[in-house]
Parts: sequence; C-alpha cells; structure tokens
Amino acid sequence: MISVGIDSGNRNTKVVVLKDGEVISRYMTLTGFEINETATEAFTKALEQVGLKARDVEALASTGVGRNEIKFAKDYVTEAGSAARGARFVAPTTNTIIDLGAEEGRTIKLTPEGKISDYATNEKCAAGAGSFVESMARALQTTAEEMGPLSMKYTKKVPMNAQCVVFAESEVVSLIHQNTAKEDIAKAVHDGVSNRVSSMVRRVGIVDDVVLIGGPGKNVGLVQSLSEDLAKVIIVPEYPEFISALGAALYAVEIA
Repeated sequence: MISVGIDSGNRNTKVVVLKDGEVISRYMTLTGFEINETATEAFTKALEQVGLKARDVEALASTGVGRNEIKFAKDYVTEAGSAARGARFVAPTTNTIIDLGAEEGRTIKLTPEGKISDYATNEKCAAGAGSFVESMARALQTTAEEMGPLSMKYTKKVPMNAQCVVFAESEVVSLIHQNTAKEDIAKAVHDGVSNRVSSMVRRVGIVDDVVLIGGPGKNVGLVQSLSEDLAKVIIVPEYPEFISALGAALYAVEIA
C-alpha cells in the first residue's frame, strides 16, 4: 500500500510517502500563503522522487495547523495524534514527546499503549523555538544552523531573561556591547528557550523515554540545554522535522 502524510506547518510543509509501512520519500518546502497549492506541489514532488503518481496513492492524511486547508486530503489528524504515532514508530519506547516548531511547542505524554494521556502547549511568544533562535541568530550576525555548534563552545553562562523576540534582540545587542562572547550569548539563547519548554514538559510530567521532534530537534545546542534542564537523555530521531508527517501517513493506513 502507498500512503502519504502531509504536515502543513506555520513555516514548512512536509510530506512523507510510505510503501507497505516503510518510508520511501520525504519532501519539504516553505508553506507560503496558498496552503493547498503548496501542499499539492510538495505532494507531487515527493511522489516524483520515487516514480509515483497521485493515482498510486491509496491513503492520504494531513496534519498541522493548515491541515483543513488541504482539500485533496482524504482524512485529517490532529498535531498531537500525528506526533504520537510518528514518535512511537521511530522510537517504540517513547513516553514523553517534545514537539517544537517554528511558532509553537507542545508536550505529549503517552500511556504504555501509545495513547495520549496528557498534553500541554506553550503559547508564549516564539514558544516553538525555531523562529526565536532564528531571530537571535540574526542579532548575532550568524545563522540558525550555526547557533547550535556555536553554543556548544561556551565558556560561561550568562543570564538572559527576555521571552519576547523584540526584547530578547535588545538584550542580545546589549550583551554584544558588553563584549560578551558570541558563544556565551548563543548558550544563553538556548538556555532561555529550554527553560520555557522544560516548564511546559513538567506540567504534564516526565516519563522516560523523552523524544524531541520538529525542526529545532536538529539544533544540538538546544538539545544540550534541554537535557541539562530536564536531567534526561533527549532522544532525537533521524529527520525529526518529518515525524508528524510520518504519523499522518501511518494514521492514513490505519483508517484506509
């Protein structure tokens, strides 16, 4: 069976194609303003990578904030539902999921059977970590991709209290003027994000194993800060940004 999951996020649209339960294609593009058109293009590109056409797809489900705008989806699944299915598929011992995106973040606690037992979202400014880190990277005149490795080279911890992007950028500029090392500022940025995310995780309770999904999962500096804050090993699966799309594809198979 060929099944497809589409995750329409605030920043990116991700597509995963499964063949008999195995991933055979992944594709990601910026979401843009026309959600359905973006999803259609991403869907087509993902299939083209493995020589398939839309008519070959037997099951298709969408997830993410734009899921209901994808008119050709046969079924829809919540962000929490797709995250739970995808995380358990790639890491069967998952019990706590930290799902971070560009603009939002959530924590999901699972039962031993993989059902959702508790759930929390972080609605504070730039809570998803992705946009916040990108903004701070611009203030440091570096890139979001370089922020993680940069923070791993810190020599001392410096406090950073601002949560709003605008105030945080001012705080970063102030630290630069105080000749604070970029590495130390990058560490402060990740520690600040981690502190907010960790508070969200503690609201639902922490049960091993803890799995981090979403694009920010590729940020080694953020992973380190979260591990320190939670005093836990944080498992980051391969292709963390595609886990929810994977979950939607698995959901599509279940109900096909």
